[in-house]
Amino acid sequence: MKKTLPSLARVSTLVFAMTTGFAHAGEVEVLHWWTSGGEAKAAMALKATLQAKGHVWKDFAVAGGGGDAAMTVLKSRVVSGNAPAAAQIKGPSLQDWAHEGVLASIDDVAKAGHWDELLPKVVSDGMKYKGSYIAVPVNVHRVNWLWANPEVFRKAGAKLPTTWDEFFVAAEALRKAGFVAFAHGGQNWQDMTVFEAVAIGVGGPDFYRKALVQLDQATLKSALMEQVLATFKRIKPYTDRNSPGRDWNLSTAMVIRGEAGMQIMGDWAKGEFVAAGKVAGKDFICTPAPGTAKAFTFNVDSFAMFKLKSEANVKAQKDLASAVMSPEFQEVFSLNKGSIPVRLNMKMDKFDDCAKASAKDFVDTARAGTLMPSIAHGMAVPAAAEGAIKDAVSQFWNTDKMSPKDAATKIAAAARTQ
Repeated sequence: MKKTLPSLARVSTLVFAMTTGFAHAGEVEVLHWWTSGGEAKAAMALKATLQAKGHVWKDFAVAGGGGDAAMTVLKSRVVSGNAPAAAQIKGPSLQDWAHEGVLASIDDVAKAGHWDELLPKVVSDGMKYKGSYIAVPVNVHRVNWLWANPEVFRKAGAKLPTTWDEFFVAAEALRKAGFVAFAHGGQNWQDMTVFEAVAIGVGGPDFYRKALVQLDQATLKSALMEQVLATFKRIKPYTDRNSPGRDWNLSTAMVIRGEAGMQIMGDWAKGEFVAAGKVAGKDFICTPAPGTAKAFTFNVDSFAMFKLKSEANVKAQKDLASAVMSPEFQEVFSLNKGSIPVRLNMKMDKFDDCAKASAKDFVDTARAGTLMPSIAHGMAVPAAAEGAIKDAVSQFWNTDKMSPKDAATKIAAAARTQ
């Protein structure tokens, strides 16, 4: 099969071109880092869609999560006038690229596809620069999930927490029963993932928006921020001694194996449970992090569209943008990746209980104004400020010598980083 599939793809493309008189096939080069598991399958589905339209797909794939090295290569390509058609860029970084004048408007595609009606405003606004679409959103990950092992909770006689007070009662019961109460990997982005969940759970959505999206200095230094920080620090004794530096998926594995009771992590963690043969609602529980049931912190993957010279390649690029927002691709990609479609009101028949709950909350919070960009995952503030805040939060997490008041002052200073 491995030998016949490429030839079948070539034959189907050839037949399509012959039967339709397709004379404007273009090349679409895509920088992405969907190189493993379900992500790779989803990328191939997008490739097949473009090939069916007669275009040539050129992979510019970077393994390992798309770090600084990938952006360095992209910058050199753009400066030399050889930009790819699309690159996986998200959050405020989209605005930075657009400001450089290298991104193309895809308003015509968005208008034809009714994107303004299909996307929550907080998401569509992030895809625009000066009112014009310059990127297409691919999917949505919910960040503020609490994952729990129901068997561990049963053995400990603990109740699944819905508030932070309940969290500490449950954590104490889990600890006394001999379990690691809270599985956590001590890396700054993981610390920040937990911190932002506490910020919404204790402070509420308005506080989160002012403090961690708008970076309002008074809010960052407030008594409420001190309360958030104190609550955050109370979690640490319920982690284990091997927590520092541990990767997130190894912490998820602790919950899967029944060594730990719970973890706060985005819904990519679900892929680990599913890969281990576990069933949502039976073998593992997904529930909003304490106090955050009526809020939704999101991490949205997106493709920025670069200015191209070839008309054929521009056509291919626009077909790519259209395909990404199609219901078919939105469904197949999220089924493979563990996320949910970014299009509102999609049919969720094929998705599991966690995804269905996430999709309902996505719609509800979009309507209520409590759909929030995740600061931990590059969606809320410029990269320099984000990095400085993460470092300040982790410093507070890792030292016993800093008071919540001092930490709030340090975070407020970090927020001014340009």
